[in-house]
Amino acid sequence: MSKTVLIVGASGIVGSAAASRFVAEGWRVAGLARRPTAQEGVEPVAADLQDRASLEAALKDLAPTHLVLATWQRRDTEAEMIRVNGAMVAGVLDVLRPQKSLRHAALVTGLKHYLGPFEAYGKGTLPQTPFREEQGRLPVENFYYAQEDALFAAAERDGFSWSVHRPHTIIGKAVGNAMNMGTTLACYATLCREKGELFVFPGSAAQWNGLTDMTDARLLARHLLWASTEPKAENLAFNVVNGDVFRWSWMWGRLAEWFGIEAAPFDGTHRPLEPRMAGDGPLWAEIAKRHNLAEPDLTKLASPWHTDADLGRPIEVVTDMGRSRRLGFTAYEPTDDAFFDLFAQLRADRLIP
Repeated sequence: MSKTVLIVGASGIVGSAAASRFVAEGWRVAGLARRPTAQEGVEPVAADLQDRASLEAALKDLAPTHLVLATWQRRDTEAEMIRVNGAMVAGVLDVLRPQKSLRHAALVTGLKHYLGPFEAYGKGTLPQTPFREEQGRLPVENFYYAQEDALFAAAERDGFSWSVHRPHTIIGKAVGNAMNMGTTLACYATLCREKGELFVFPGSAAQWNGLTDMTDARLLARHLLWASTEPKAENLAFNVVNGDVFRWSWMWGRLAEWFGIEAAPFDGTHRPLEPRMAGDGPLWAEIAKRHNLAEPDLTKLASPWHTDADLGRPIEVVTDMGRSRRLGFTAYEPTDDAFFDLFAQLRADRLIP
């Protein structure tokens, strides 16, 4: 039976990796974005998820068997995040409903399922780590819950299976992505080298000393493909991480070494990245001009606010992958290798010097 996957958010850090994986496995892949980027083997679909007419016109001739929902939009309040992001998931599923072709839909959310939304990030009483999928929702508003509820309602109504995927901080390439620690740290390291400054850890003592984990976008893509085709994975939520754990006190020096710079000793002081990079746009533009880089606008590469949110958490965050392992997903990616692979790709694509 032929298989067609529609990837919503195909130009993003998760969507682009998922598109590459599904293409490599011989699927017909359609990639939906407001401004689709060219990707080998992917049919571009241009649509605005908040414009029903735009969405209907773009999808009228497409009958996907599988769906990957890997997009969200940031708003000033969680109430607005819930309204906008819940409606986007519901809207796509409503528009696809008349085709009656959908067999499985996979939704990508994240560990804010356990940590709470940006407005209450890492605050209050949190579940014990490692986070496990059977831990319930927090008693706070959260746009991830709204997205899940829209998915669950449509699946029950229309008879397709679903999976929810909760990665930790994602390592991968996507220009213009709102949450991109890997590229943000690459830009920060490049600026430190340019200015002759030490590579200062911008996070908390809890993050420096505690255990943590991360998610390579390529591994997440493999997990999305696996859950979309494995009957045992139907109608379940999954944590998705690389499979190793580390401490930033170990990782930070390794990242500095890759860029040929020196890591500063950590004295326990929290030094957020966003204010320290706020004035670096003109210098980045100079670096880009000198090295003929593809993107001179630092704001399209770096998202220091999100890196600060992750590295500034006052608690240890580690994630259990037991549910996937028990069902047969055994892929693994060392996190330092994930960073190094990304840095090499950014350099090859002329995004960093």
